[in-house]
Amino acid sequence: MDVKLFIRDDCPECPAALRAVDGVANVFVYDITDPTGYAEASSLRVDETPSIVVTDSSGREVVGWRGEAPDASDLRAVLAH
Repeated sequence: MDVKLFIRDDCPECPAALRAVDGVANVFVYDITDPTGYAEASSLRVDETPSIVVTDSSGREVVGWRGEAPDASDLRAVLAH
């Protein structure tokens, strides 16, 4: 599974989201103000930060948190399955 984190520099909740993914494998961080980050966010229907989307090997969304940072334990529980 891949973990995709969507942030922007002026997002007050983004540091909490960065802490939630700390130590997690296969994390990809996208700045939605960058054209590449915006394109990836659009493809996953992400329009607010922070957002974390977990995708399977086919690129399908398994779970997502949009506009919030999940507890690290909640994210790790999803990844353990």
